[in-house]
Amino acid sequence: MRVFGIDCGTEFTGYGVVEVDCDALMPRLVHRAAGTIRLNKKDRTPQRLAQVYAELTGMMELYEPDVVAVEEVFFSANAKSALKLGQVRGVALLAAATCGLPVAEYAPLKIKSSVVGYGLAAKEQVQFMVTRLLELERPPDSADAADALAIAICHIHTAQTLESQGGMR
Repeated sequence: MRVFGIDCGTEFTGYGVVEVDCDALMPRLVHRAAGTIRLNKKDRTPQRLAQVYAELTGMMELYEPDVVAVEEVFFSANAKSALKLGQVRGVALLAAATCGLPVAEYAPLKIKSSVVGYGLAAKEQVQFMVTRLLELERPPDSADAADALAIAICHIHTAQTLESQGGMR
């Protein structure tokens, strides 16, 4: 299974591609790609959203994931920020739908619990565990890329758990 994780943001949107190597003696996570879409603050919202859409669609076509995993919307005290984030998230969902890919959504607490073991973990802890779980030589270039990889890892862990529970019936 290959998962394309997306960490939506209004200035930086992270993406990460992780797959499971089931041919190994012990199934293991394999890092395929990670990066950050950097948006220009001077661009108007439609141009920024078009950039996110184009880059995500291109990456999905390049890496051919089986599924896209995205962080669920969290509630913010700032309605304007939440609305802008929702627009980016909508574009990410549209990119997945355009590529014909299923989407899984996870709450921030679930993602951190799955990767770090603690739902209120700091960004640095997430980066550290992503680096360890994927056996990377150094942490991802940005916190956004690390978060996107964490979202992909969360989906893989969740899918493995559901599969093992289904196998017990």
